[in-house]
Amino acid sequence: MPADLVASAVAALARADALLVTAGAGLGVDSGLPDFRGTDGFWRAYPALRHERFEFHEIASPQAFRAHPQLAWGFYGHRLSLYRSTVPHAGFAILRR
Repeated sequence: MPADLVASAVAALARADALLVTAGAGLGVDSGLPDFRGTDGFWRAYPALRHERFEFHEIASPQAFRAHPQLAWGFYGHRLSLYRSTVPHAGFAILRR
């Protein structure tokens, strides 16, 4: 990448009030969180949903809370617990700087 483009990008970032960074599941996976889009990771994390033959997009929906509230709340409660107990890796600190 040309140096003038890099310098221009650095200057634009320095003038910004905020910066929004989006990242895929891989950032969390590196900290030990399961990959919810990957079938194997999802089933390992939620064996009860394997038995019910749910896919991620099916349980992560408003319809799931109406049709299967115990499973849906259990799924989200478990996820919340995972997120709260996971120690972020160094990449998260780099993004905060």
